[in-house]
Amino acid sequence: DFESHLRRCQQLTVTVLTDHQDLNNTELRTIMNDTAPQQYRIRAKLRTYKPQKLHQSVKLHCSKCNSLQEVPDGGNFDLILQGSAVNAPNPELHNTSWYDSVMWTTQDQKQRKIAIHFVKHDEMLQQPEDTLLMIEGGTLKEVWKLTKRFKCVIPVRSTEDDLELLDLSAPFLVQGNVKYYGCKQCSSPKPIKSLSSIAAEQRPSWEPTEIAQVLGIELLQYVFIMKFTLVDGTGALNAYLFDH
Repeated sequence: DFESHLRRCQQLTVTVLTDHQDLNNTELRTIMNDTAPQQYRIRAKLRTYKPQKLHQSVKLHCSKCNSLQEVPDGGNFDLILQGSAVNAPNPELHNTSWYDSVMWTTQDQKQRKIAIHFVKHDEMLQQPEDTLLMIEGGTLKEVWKLTKRFKCVIPVRSTEDDLELLDLSAPFLVQGNVKYYGCKQCSSPKPIKSLSSIAAEQRPSWEPTEIAQVLGIELLQYVFIMKFTLVDGTGALNAYLFDH
């Protein structure tokens, strides 16, 4: 795997970077004293790399404000869902012109009230694999169950006038096993009824980028970042890998 490959690279006396075969090798000391941008070919040893665990290399990046943040863990999402479930769904917001609603009470001691709103297209429900739905009062386990059958799941809560997104510390959209997040700084969340414009399209695709746009969310991208320290006896150079 990638981590064991990196460890093997560290154990070798020298690692050769094979790009720019037409260039002569340049000492790191020379590179450090030169002005960017330039192209070089180097012969160096990999001294260290960070992070040590591969999963820690995945971050969330906002292309608008250029911020980087850690990917929240599932426990944080579950706590936000539990907090939103304290207030029962507002029945007055059920069964509108663009979604059908179903509500029930759980049989456990908490007797939570859960509402699911199925977005319609041409006044008809789409096939499950093409359907976007919104859930109120659900747990993380219930959200994951829904994502296995339906295309998109948006966790929401009731206000007096409309449904709204949860705190942007939580994903605003879950599709399959991917959680989509919005930038807190750059997003200006719009009412959930803004989604009706996509439902009115000839063939709603429910793509995350389009959903984010109509909801006023600046979509965060998953990026892969690593830092390598290279040495050749004349100096040390930090190399960064950054890619979507």
